[in-house]
Amino acid sequence: MRFDIFQTRADAHLRKAREYLQQANIARIDHQTAAEHHAALAAMYAQRVVWLENELSVAEKGPAAPPPRSMLSKPADLLRRGPETIVALARLQRHGVADSV
Repeated sequence: MRFDIFQTRADAHLRKAREYLQQANIARIDHQTAAEHHAALAAMYAQRVVWLENELSVAEKGPAAPPPRSMLSKPADLLRRGPETIVALARLQRHGVADSV
């Protein structure tokens, strides 16, 4: 009987390498999914910034100002919003109602 305690076992190393490869692939997929999610969020927030800047410029100019070009691609219900939306939100926040809405 041979005493192989200090011998390297190729099959054990290969099995461990396969496990590491599988873990690395799963981590890669997880990170790619997270990156896609964050890219989508960044695009959404960029659109939100443009929309809010347009809302503020309309509110500062007054109700007679035409909607900016970028707002023409928004749904009809968003186009109907005007300066009164911002004022209504400020009133709701003052009265503590905005938190429950």
